[in-house]
Amino acid sequence: MTRHVGILFGGRSVEHEVSVVSARSVAAAIQSSDELSCVPIGVTEDGRWLDPQRSASVLDGDAKRVEDGGDIGATWSVVPGGGLRLEGADTKIDVLFPLVHGWGGEDGRLQGALELAGIPYVGAGVAGSAVGMDKIFTRRLFEERDLPVCGWLAATRHDDRAELAARIGSELGYPVFVKPSNGGSSLGVVRAAGPDEIDAALQTAAGFDRRLVIERGHDVREIECAVLGNESPEASVLGEIVPSNEFYDYAAKYVDDASELMIPAPLPDEVSDRIRALACEAFRTLDLAGFARVDFFVEKKTGEVWLNEVNTLPGFTPISMFPKLWENSGLPYTQLIERLVTLAIEADRGDPPRSS
Repeated sequence: MTRHVGILFGGRSVEHEVSVVSARSVAAAIQSSDELSCVPIGVTEDGRWLDPQRSASVLDGDAKRVEDGGDIGATWSVVPGGGLRLEGADTKIDVLFPLVHGWGGEDGRLQGALELAGIPYVGAGVAGSAVGMDKIFTRRLFEERDLPVCGWLAATRHDDRAELAARIGSELGYPVFVKPSNGGSSLGVVRAAGPDEIDAALQTAAGFDRRLVIERGHDVREIECAVLGNESPEASVLGEIVPSNEFYDYAAKYVDDASELMIPAPLPDEVSDRIRALACEAFRTLDLAGFARVDFFVEKKTGEVWLNEVNTLPGFTPISMFPKLWENSGLPYTQLIERLVTLAIEADRGDPPRSS
């Protein structure tokens, strides 16, 4: 039986272009599958949803065909318990694969709508998506479970800058990394080497989110682990990123293509085993489902391991670490997509309450 997979991509967040590239790769993989068919659903940067035909044009890179359509928005309706419907068309969607990175796509908003519609979907549920997207909540939960995180402070864009700078100097020291609490692809992440750089770093990060994380900087190796499963998650081999820039920022991830990826990561077996176990524990702590990429720091001098963050909707671009890690673990790209669709159908999202 062929399963019709809706690929939702684009969106209003700053990660719009990354989402389009991920969707392009997933759609190509589905085309090579005997089990799946693709129903593309693009969302423009101003929030309009496209019909599958125009969405396919976006994936093909044919922007002119989309623009020539006049009013390009289509009317999609979430029908409680009845799925996702396109007005005037008989569009069948068995499973939805959300690839809308960042705001509105991986923060629980979309997941809530899909649960109302009764559509199985790939990835974490409402709570796991919302908490996993928020670096402050994630760190607090990790600390509650005694999972290792490096020194950090929470702040907001409205905090007194002088008082915050004094706290950073006394509690963390320099260098520090200032990050939007809700964000991805390293957008808005700034390194401040000393007190004279902290104000500009706070201002930049605050342009992406109201709430901020300030994290103590260390001389570290960046290690990533891909996790797959629902109640019984499995961890992939590990990968190490050697960034082309001072740290693994947006340009190093998506622009210059000069960062080095080492798979498997050259680590002692006992360190690799510990990181893989921590990745699965982090997955369970946030009550995730389907998949996630769990990022770690390993201090170069001491070998100490810290959890950095969990990405509940990892990139699927041709250079993304998540599919590369599973490919090196023996699960090729197309089979990985098929496995994710199966996990979406099997996920226990909980039944709606019933009247007595």
